[in-house]
Amino acid sequence: MDLAALADFNLVAAHGGFGLASRATHRPKATLSRKVAELEAHLGVRLIDRGSRTLRLTPEGRALHDRTQGPLAEIGEAEHAVASGASVPSGTLRISAPLVLAHVMLPRVATAFVQAYSQVALEIVAEDRKVDPVEDNYDLVIRINPDPDERLVGRRILEDERVLVAVPDIPNPFLIDREDAAVIAPVVGHIATSANPLWRIRTDQGVRVLSPQVRLRFSSFLMVQDAVLAGAGAALMPKLLAAGNIASGRLVVWGIDDGPKVEIWALQNSRRLSSSKIRAFLEAMTQLM
Repeated sequence: MDLAALADFNLVAAHGGFGLASRATHRPKATLSRKVAELEAHLGVRLIDRGSRTLRLTPEGRALHDRTQGPLAEIGEAEHAVASGASVPSGTLRISAPLVLAHVMLPRVATAFVQAYSQVALEIVAEDRKVDPVEDNYDLVIRINPDPDERLVGRRILEDERVLVAVPDIPNPFLIDREDAAVIAPVVGHIATSANPLWRIRTDQGVRVLSPQVRLRFSSFLMVQDAVLAGAGAALMPKLLAAGNIASGRLVVWGIDDGPKVEIWALQNSRRLSSSKIRAFLEAMTQLM
């Protein structure tokens, strides 16, 4: 396959048309069109639907673009690194991260990273949805307790645990009810958790069972914490989010979730080589988190 023709195809696909790609790269539109036509002839499939008013990739064209735009970018980065005599991280680094982690810890990591690597433009998107690094064009995705996925590779960067917290004014039911039966408490919940399960909580008195009465739910743990601070009830939330308010005395810990630790992973497309900018960011996370 002609890599130059493939690169021209990806330019056209990325810019949304032959004319736009021509203006952005200062290359003749006719040359780009000819290169794409040669690539189509070599592959024996049509990559671009030329009958539409705007650029529209065929299914084969979309698949080719998704699978090759990352590797071609890495080739360009490697070429730049070799030419400069060192593998200096450069270019744009796009990262998807959960809301809590993005708000609580990543700003400090991101600041140190861009100060250390001036040639990298860093973009961090805070979202709790399960993104696809290829379709959504992310270099790195950070997930909590990810399911095994052969398309992704990475490493665990952090462990956390869930703590049951409330404001000091709300009586701790475990201290009032010392029986073995489940105690009841008003709770602020996260929408992702199942309704009214029994929670096993490790306390100073051993493992106790709590029957949460959830009347208020939010889609973000940031909102859950704000409601808890306002006195709406207790909540089981990430310790990394609650730690500051626990240290200041605004929240008190009733106990710790008796389930497994929460694992936080940094993952990338398994079909792509790990670029120097990704390795540098992972190193920064390891050192600062």
